[in-house]
Amino acid sequence: MSDLEELLLKLTFCEGLSIVGKWKVLEVALQLEYTSFSIDEIMDITNYQKKKGTLQASWQSLSLDQLKEKMAMQKAVSFFSDSYPASLKHTDYPPLYLFYEGRLEWLDYPSIAMVGARLATPYASQVLTKIIPRLVEEKRVIVSGLAKGVDRFSHELAIRSGGKTIGVVGCGLDICYPREVSDLFFEMKKNHLILSEYPLGTPIKRYHFPMRNRIIAGLSDGTCVVEAKERSGSLITAQLALEAGKEVFAVPGEILSGQSNGCHHLIQDGAKCVYRIEDILEELPQY
Repeated sequence: MSDLEELLLKLTFCEGLSIVGKWKVLEVALQLEYTSFSIDEIMDITNYQKKKGTLQASWQSLSLDQLKEKMAMQKAVSFFSDSYPASLKHTDYPPLYLFYEGRLEWLDYPSIAMVGARLATPYASQVLTKIIPRLVEEKRVIVSGLAKGVDRFSHELAIRSGGKTIGVVGCGLDICYPREVSDLFFEMKKNHLILSEYPLGTPIKRYHFPMRNRIIAGLSDGTCVVEAKERSGSLITAQLALEAGKEVFAVPGEILSGQSNGCHHLIQDGAKCVYRIEDILEELPQY
């Protein structure tokens, strides 16, 4: 294991430092070709004092033998690996490692993210039933977040249609959240692909879910939003897709409940309005 790989592991498993701080350290290491940072040097590079005690204790406790033991328990691909998806490398602060279960080779297939309301209505299910089988016919992998509602419908329809699907989660891959998707979770770990930037044992934390949205957007050729309210987390995914230069699609809905107001704002802001499958296919890259 190289010194750079050891630093990457230590940054991945250390506590008390955000992904932004971790990338600051890694960028300095690449520039200086130096990896043996003391805790004081880490603090100077990141200018990060908020969780100094946590970071200091974690950094000093992680030995190379411990890191190797942790990695031996799980499957992962590092940022510097040839197997790491190229599209994700071009996002802001990409994961240092992608931990996975399932068919890693599916990252090489063309894909589209399907995101939307957790409390999805029958309308969302009807829309997805119309769209996803056609996307599967066109050999598109369906990417979503393994949450309730639109995420779950999207994964299940991809599987039922004989297609491929990728789930991105915001905790360790030994934790299923929410419990309602447990059957789907285990099916996808076995026969499809589940990804996380968090190693085994990482608990559910609220801020992890907006963070995982950048992975969903970064992996996919485009993002389609179905049923999103004005303050929906799906809009974060759409914004991240735009910032990464990806296509953004939005399905319009009825105007009385506010259930699709986020989609309508996206359309007003320039997202492509989707009412037929061709609206998506004609904008995606051809392979």
